[in-house]
Amino acid sequence: MSFRTTPSVDYVEDVSPGSGALPPRAWYASSDARSLSLNGSWRFRLSATAGAEDDSFAEEGYDAGNWAEVTVPGHWVLQGDGAFGSPIYTNHLYPFPVDPPYVPTENPTGDHLRVFDLPSDWPSDGGAVLRFDGVESCARVWLNGTELGEFKGSRLAHEFTVGELLKPGSNVLAVRVHQWSAGSYLEDQDQWWLPGIFRDVTLLHRPSGGAGDFFVHASYDHTTGEGTLRVDSDVDGRVSVPALDIDVATGEPVTVAVRPWTAETPKLYDGVLVTDGERVPLRIGFRTVVLEDGLIKVNGKAVLFKGVNRHEWHPEHGRALDLETMREDVLLMKRHNLNAVRTSHYPPHPAFLDLCDEYGLWVIDECDLETHGFTEQDWRDNPVDDDRWTPALLDRAARMVERDKNHPSIVFWSLGNEAGTGRGLTAMAEWIHGRDPERLVHYEGDWNCRDTDVYSRMYAFHDEVEKIGQQLDGGTHRRRELPFIQCEYAHAMGNGPGGLADYQELFEKYERLQGAFVWEWIDHGVRHAELGYAYGGDFGEELHDGNFVCDGLVFPDRTPSPGLIEYKKVIEPVRIEGWGSPLLERSRELGGGANGIVHVTNKQDFADLSALAFEWSCQVDGETVESGSLAVPALAPGESAEVKLPEPPVDGRGGERQWTVRALLADDTSWAAKGHVVAWGQFAVGARPLPSFPATDRPVPDGGRITLGPADFDARTGALLSIGDVEVGATPRLDVWRAPTDNDDGAEWQTDTRYGTLWRTLGLHRMRHRLVSVEAGDDALTVRTRVAPAAREVGLDTVYRWTSDGERLRLTVSVTPQGDWTVPLPRLGVRFGLAEADRVEWFGGGPGEAYPDTGKASMVGRWQSTVDGLQTPYVRPQENGARADVRWVELGGLRIEGDPEFWFTARRWTTEQLDAARHRTDLTAGDTVWVNLDHGQHGIGSQSCGPGPLPQYFLKAEPAEFSFVFSTTR
Repeated sequence: MSFRTTPSVDYVEDVSPGSGALPPRAWYASSDARSLSLNGSWRFRLSATAGAEDDSFAEEGYDAGNWAEVTVPGHWVLQGDGAFGSPIYTNHLYPFPVDPPYVPTENPTGDHLRVFDLPSDWPSDGGAVLRFDGVESCARVWLNGTELGEFKGSRLAHEFTVGELLKPGSNVLAVRVHQWSAGSYLEDQDQWWLPGIFRDVTLLHRPSGGAGDFFVHASYDHTTGEGTLRVDSDVDGRVSVPALDIDVATGEPVTVAVRPWTAETPKLYDGVLVTDGERVPLRIGFRTVVLEDGLIKVNGKAVLFKGVNRHEWHPEHGRALDLETMREDVLLMKRHNLNAVRTSHYPPHPAFLDLCDEYGLWVIDECDLETHGFTEQDWRDNPVDDDRWTPALLDRAARMVERDKNHPSIVFWSLGNEAGTGRGLTAMAEWIHGRDPERLVHYEGDWNCRDTDVYSRMYAFHDEVEKIGQQLDGGTHRRRELPFIQCEYAHAMGNGPGGLADYQELFEKYERLQGAFVWEWIDHGVRHAELGYAYGGDFGEELHDGNFVCDGLVFPDRTPSPGLIEYKKVIEPVRIEGWGSPLLERSRELGGGANGIVHVTNKQDFADLSALAFEWSCQVDGETVESGSLAVPALAPGESAEVKLPEPPVDGRGGERQWTVRALLADDTSWAAKGHVVAWGQFAVGARPLPSFPATDRPVPDGGRITLGPADFDARTGALLSIGDVEVGATPRLDVWRAPTDNDDGAEWQTDTRYGTLWRTLGLHRMRHRLVSVEAGDDALTVRTRVAPAAREVGLDTVYRWTSDGERLRLTVSVTPQGDWTVPLPRLGVRFGLAEADRVEWFGGGPGEAYPDTGKASMVGRWQSTVDGLQTPYVRPQENGARADVRWVELGGLRIEGDPEFWFTARRWTTEQLDAARHRTDLTAGDTVWVNLDHGQHGIGSQSCGPGPLPQYFLKAEPAEFSFVFSTTR
């Protein structure tokens, strides 16, 4: 046996998918055949180039005792405390010269060694297969000194025959992994570049007569209620499904009455495929996916996708996810009313698809393909339009389809993402259509829909989406006949996304619009000892796209963001409307009067409401005074009912009254416990009493101070110094600046106006306050000012009018814009400082933050928090934490009531410090708690990659007047 001392690395830059691997086949989690996990600690050596070391490390007896160790599955750049290099983040730019198929000589290469023994009871008959479920980006494999082959296709399974090479003990498995290869040109997804063996490595015994590839066909006829099962198998055998009394030969169809599989009712039947040498458990879901009447239909019904794009991510382990992390993702999705997931932009770990089958999620399974970086050269030399690359593209398509074809949750195969157009994509679509005509094909880049079964777009603005729904968008004849989805929308980067409810209204209005998938599921923050979570540029990358990698509905630790809470509310499967809604007049017709009615609509596609229980509660000034159950019929999908509420409870307080109706799980389910809130509605019974009092006290000058009721003011400046024994560290004064959100700043490629940059250009972050006069009148202290940015002629004439009845203090703020204001304001309100504050209680929207176009999930009630608890931990600090529709708030010894309702925030740092911070660890608590009381906030939108706020959510610079009433609580 000989080994090369000057190794050839030509395979690294070969456009072929590799050599030596077995044809792809269906993946299954287990069977009665033996398997041995080779996960764990591996010896590891890192080289700077692909050919730096020879192949001798693969020889039996090689001494790797001085090598380091890494954990497999894992990425070497996330291990070793930086000794093995660092992650690289780019959105679409290749981090190497675009010169396909060539990659840099500087090509980090990791040699991995694992020595293992076979279990003593390992079968002596049959053969064995070595399976790699994921290696980035190119791997070469040896076992006991014999080369098995090499492969590319990072997120795809590859198997090698190894039975004749195994021995009872001291088997040497050697794997050389190259960070860059020709395959890297096909894997330019918006994520971290992370080399390594990041999915499972498994040795599978293959008994004589064991199962080979098999294809479970399980269709459902909605007109008869029957399902037809046929299992095609490379190896003859029998299929049994005890619950259905099925026992048939492979290849033989059988039709029986079944309960169908849907994402809402994920019924799976346990079966088994039995060959002469193996028993393979099956989980069978009967369902039929068709394109009919211009709609995507499952089991005869059109579906509405309420989805999300999911990259695989863990803040410490990267794309190396364990089963419980995957389960946590699925459970969070189900608990937040999501019904679909797009596996952006590659097939996930196959166990994730098992969970989608089990718990119920529609899946767009996406191929491991993206060549986005070629857009920088107008798609010249794009591999998908170069015949030399077509075998690699077809290999990737086949490895996805064959591995995942037995999952009922998958309704679409996606060719990939942002790879332009070309002959290679057409070849992939033709192969997939031929191999699996029982599913549909998706690809967003095919706007003419030549190869696909759905018109798919990214980030189309609301007005365009409505035109598409109205079929006024034009396009090819084929496209006009197809349904529409947004495979990406509502970019969830930082604070946001805004406008979700406006999109959902369109999806529910036009049947051609069959839903959308939020971008994306999780912030890809890397846990960092000094920064909290790192993002692009934090590892010294030459090219990077900053925190664009942190754009998820959950934070890196999988804590739901306000965006996910809002999405849950917007896509509720039950719509509850009532008093205060357009149903008001109908309520009166029924004699309900102040009692009202609730209008309940089942927004599901398949399930009735029998799994839900409904309850009502009545609140006075945010406190529940009575509650009870509400009888709601088990409405079929799409049906509605009007349900009369009980007589309102007697309460003599005369405060603000409202009803809240909730839909809850009636029993425990696989994904949530009994009592889990699925949907809710809230509506006022009567108007809120506004805070008012006569101005009976007059300002009293006393040296350098002015006293008015419980308050002291600086006589020269009119600044508020204290209210009772509460020291005011900084007087309330007009504030229009907020630390721009990622969506305020927008993306540089956006074609619409990016107001975050205009605000800064105008100077709204450095407003100057000029005192015009301080006037102590008979019943008021009036302070007149002009607030304006340097170098600009525009300004805001601002009057602060203070009055008191001796115990309470009222501030009325009047704002009159001067000059030509061509941009909306970020916010409009007052900011002041308190020397101390911690506990916060308020009556208004909560428990989390809300802004004009992100406030559907804000429930009016009585809420409590701490100042620190009010902060939303966005990975890149920005405006956050505003509570909306606030009637009153208590903090720091003060009670503050608003006329009208207002937003409030409270922080231990200034807005300017928040604006300057790049990571949460940059924020240091000071001695002052800064409080904002806002009359208005500008909308959020999703302009980090999508539309900005809709016009109705603009905060225009126009005359405004608002008041706050201050009193002490101690």
